[in-house]
Amino acid sequence: MKVIIYGSDICGDCLDTKAYLKEHADSTVQYIYFDITKSTANLKRFLKLRDTLDLFQEVREKHTIGIPLFQFEDGTYLLSQEEAYKKMGI
Repeated sequence: MKVIIYGSDICGDCLDTKAYLKEHADSTVQYIYFDITKSTANLKRFLKLRDTLDLFQEVREKHTIGIPLFQFEDGTYLLSQEEAYKKMGI
C-alpha cells in the first residue's frame, strides 16, 4: 500500500504520526511524508487539496490547517490518524 502524508514537523499530531509509522509500519506500507513547511512546492500541493476537497469543509470553516492528511493510492483521503492506521492495517 502506498500512502502520501502531508504534515509538518512543527505539528504534534504529525510528529506522532511519523513516530507511529516508524514503529508499526511494515514493508507492505510505503509512505512518503511531505512537510508542508519545508518548501513552497509542498505547501502548494497541500493547499490545492485543502482548498478543493469536500473533506476539508469543516477545516476551512474553522480556519484550521487539516494535517496530517493521508492520501491513499486508491484515491481515498483521510484526516483521522486512527482511520488511516486501520486502512493501512497497523
